Amino acid sequence: MYILKTEHSFDSAHFLAGYKGNCSNIHGHRWRVVIEVESPTLQTNHQLNGMVVDFGELKQEIKAEVDLLDHAFIIEKGTLKSKTIEALTEEGFQIIVMEFRPTAENFAKYFYDRMKERGYQVKSATVYETPNNCASYEEH
Repeated sequence: MYILKTEHSFDSAHFLAGYKGNCSNIHGHRWRVVIEVESPTLQTNHQLNGMVVDFGELKQEIKAEVDLLDHAFIIEKGTLKSKTIEALTEEGFQIIVMEFRPTAENFAKYFYDRMKERGYQVKSATVYETPNNCASYEEH
């Protein structure tokens, strides 16, 4: 099996509603997203001969996904009052509302799904919340 790996990062703020501890407060991370794609064979057409996919295209695709979240305040739907969201938006803050709690585990599945939707045979997605802590998602 051939496996390619590429990564990109983004900065954002979040908080964990209902969490008992420091992460219940708004804080930021430099999230590092690592995507692995796989294939049992290499392509044989002229341009991509001997490749699984074009690294340049793969890098652009993951960059496009992480750039959507860069320098944003990411919140779980229903965890802030609508007046709070309205006030932050009026102040010009970029608010992104997710259907899930913004944890490394959930982001790993989120990026796995996004890259799969873009047509890649994704082996795994790993999201680092800090340089030493990460979560991965893969399907068997």
